[in-house]
Amino acid sequence: QVQLVESGGGLVQAGGSLRLSCAASGRTLSSYAMGWFRQAPGKDRKFVGAIKWSAGVTYYPDSVKGRFSISRDNAKNTVYLQMNSLKTEDTGVYYCAAGPSDTLGIYEYWGQGTQVTVSS
Repeated sequence: QVQLVESGGGLVQAGGSLRLSCAASGRTLSSYAMGWFRQAPGKDRKFVGAIKWSAGVTYYPDSVKGRFSISRDNAKNTVYLQMNSLKTEDTGVYYCAAGPSDTLGIYEYWGQGTQVTVSS
């Protein structure tokens, strides 16, 4: 089992920045990929990026490429989502997830989410 706890959400003005953290516990993550997702009210959860833990390779959809970046701290077993140039449409609950690295896109474990609100 992997437990995930997100933090760092809050209220920010458009154009601002936030860094979200996802602290993992329960097992080492060397064979996992960590994903970040956003869910706006009344909408489906959307993928905003992922990292393969061991290789450090990252993946982003076009909607956030160049604005968001994912990194990880092996010593802290924590993955980060740095969000810059935030837009109002980035508002939502952000979730981190963990899944086997060799089946990227399939996530077994999810955090409880952290709210990000971007005001105009």
